[in-house]
Amino acid sequence: MCKEILEFYRNKKVFVTGHTGFKGSWLCKMLENYGAKVTGYSLEPPEESSLFHIAGIDKGMRSVIGDIRDYERLKEAYDEAQPEVVFHLAAQPIVREGYKNPAYTYETNVMGTVNILECVRNTSCVKSFLNVTTDKVYKNKEWEWGYRENDELDGYDPYSNSKSCSELVTHSYKSAFFSNPDRRVPISTARAGNVIGGGDFASDRIIPDCVRAAIDGRDIIVRNPYSVRPYQHVLEPLYVYLMIAAKQSADLKYEGYYNVGPDIQDCLQTGTLVNEFVKCWGSNLKWINQHDGGPHEAGFLKLDCARLKSVFGWRPRWDVHEAVKRTVEWTKCWNSGGDVTVCMDRQIEEFLEK
Repeated sequence: MCKEILEFYRNKKVFVTGHTGFKGSWLCKMLENYGAKVTGYSLEPPEESSLFHIAGIDKGMRSVIGDIRDYERLKEAYDEAQPEVVFHLAAQPIVREGYKNPAYTYETNVMGTVNILECVRNTSCVKSFLNVTTDKVYKNKEWEWGYRENDELDGYDPYSNSKSCSELVTHSYKSAFFSNPDRRVPISTARAGNVIGGGDFASDRIIPDCVRAAIDGRDIIVRNPYSVRPYQHVLEPLYVYLMIAAKQSADLKYEGYYNVGPDIQDCLQTGTLVNEFVKCWGSNLKWINQHDGGPHEAGFLKLDCARLKSVFGWRPRWDVHEAVKRTVEWTKCWNSGGDVTVCMDRQIEEFLEK
């Protein structure tokens, strides 16, 4: 079933915003492997610490460098691609960066969504659109059960709130422009939990922090070890994105708003995740609890993914132990000068075959 979903994309024209990022790079690799004609639109990634560059993702696609806030530049790339499927991943994705640069965060995450939806509205080529948001779109009440898709949207901090706004923009465009019988485009959003995997070099994310400390031989600094998050390997939500977009293009009953997260046992404390990393890394690593007095971040966050399971019969494939193991595998391959492209291809195939 998994490979059938990927086969849907063979020779399909696919447009990916945010393609040079961590998730975007893995998504483009999956699409390239299965013969999609991929065009990406994104900012230039850092030369030294970029999965996009390290794995040579651009070799199998058309890569356009541009700012999602620049509508004219975006529209030019989009019009040339004439995509059948659009995945919108471009965003300012870091909570702490949102506190530092709130205006930029809103401009990117809200107006970026408006801009790509304007591209879709002004053409007739798109048969399926998916906006990737986050588990942080919900009004966080610090309760112990998972948020459902019909719970209130109202992220607390600028990043989370801007992604809530991105959801609302998508809902509005869907109702106002894409629900008429003469202009019906399937549109969904996917609210993913925290992802981990090889090639994530972002600042202020726990696994990249672990990787940097392990390579440098330093203690791992954990600022919120008791915060609970839904952790999953990056391939989990990416497969779901591909599944939703493929299914809804054939049948409108599949469009909607979906949580994408792990099973309940993999919603765990950050300190527990770090313990798993230390065990998988296999050296004398240790971590220390050192809160840096930073801005507010949610302490408890879980997702209820019953809708996704019910509609698609979906289940997570890799638990958090396997997710950390695969992350360490990729990282050690990269750090030792191995062929990370081969490693990625193998992990993708093993994930799809499970």
